[in-house]
Amino acid sequence: MSVELDDFDQKIIHYLQMNGRLANQELAELVGLSTSQCSRRRIQLEQNKIITGYYAQIALSADPTPIMGIIEVKLQNYNDATHDRFVEFLLNEPAVKDIHKLTGSYDFALKVAVKNLDEMVKLIGILSSSNFGVSNLNTSIVLEKLKENGIVIK
Repeated sequence: MSVELDDFDQKIIHYLQMNGRLANQELAELVGLSTSQCSRRRIQLEQNKIITGYYAQIALSADPTPIMGIIEVKLQNYNDATHDRFVEFLLNEPAVKDIHKLTGSYDFALKVAVKNLDEMVKLIGILSSSNFGVSNLNTSIVLEKLKENGIVIK
């Protein structure tokens, strides 16, 4: 199902991406709609799965998993059983925060977050085990977050 988004919908999405805690009245003022119109549109965007959730951005000093990494994964072969087992592991592994299926040299890019480097080593070991048919991994540790979800980190 394709949903047409007009300028008001686009503005609602934009402002909620910047601050998901905006009250309907504040959002309505920013967008230029009445509170009731804005509320109806927001609910419709949620029901149509255009807006899929809200979350809090946590300061690194308060994050229980401060070691973040980007892991690029190349699968050796793409048979359904191996692929499905790999994806199932990723979907259920709490350390894996984001999964992106790619074109190019690697098949997946994973954003992971762990408590310490020992946990990172363990995760890399599991990912590179023969269970998943991984032919190549490239791991980078994030040194500093400068911008996240379109928001500059101060």
